[in-house]
Amino acid sequence: MIGRLSGILVEKNPPQITLDVLGVGYDIDVPMSTFYHLPAAGEKASLHTHLIVREDGHFLYGFLTQDERAAFRQLLKISGVGARIALAVLSGLSVAELAQAVVMQETGRLMKVPGIGKKTAERLLLELRDRLPKASGASASGPGGIVHDAGSDIMNALLALGYSEREAVAAMRQLPEAVAVPDGIRQALKLLSKS
Repeated sequence: MIGRLSGILVEKNPPQITLDVLGVGYDIDVPMSTFYHLPAAGEKASLHTHLIVREDGHFLYGFLTQDERAAFRQLLKISGVGARIALAVLSGLSVAELAQAVVMQETGRLMKVPGIGKKTAERLLLELRDRLPKASGASASGPGGIVHDAGSDIMNALLALGYSEREAVAAMRQLPEAVAVPDGIRQALKLLSKS
């Protein structure tokens, strides 16, 4: 298994890149989330990789973060989801956005990804629950790289208080995006008491 490659970025033709590793050129398919953060051609790049061996060839997929690769691998485990759809999902949503869509059960958010219909979106939401890695990128992490996912904390609190998942999701959809856990719980309880 090829788990990681470092070398010189030779070509960038979305969604594929060519990475020269000690004179060997590897063609690697990458999601757009990785593609946009790659350096210019001629510069060094490192990617976490996933190799798929099929009868018609060997296919290499690359990711800037281990979280992206882990999410890709989880997507591949879902019946009817191949590498093309998994790349499309990660091109349309960051790992953190995908995890949030799963927590909030947002079918519509997944259906915006090309190639994902309602049934596939519903299957993704169902099967990805508790399977996605927590995002550990700088944008999603707090001090010391520890991730604090306010959405799932609020959701868990509402479920622990006896509300159904449907009620909790409905309340959470009305909360502001960057709400702190205590405020989010308080606001959600107010919303739930009115319904």
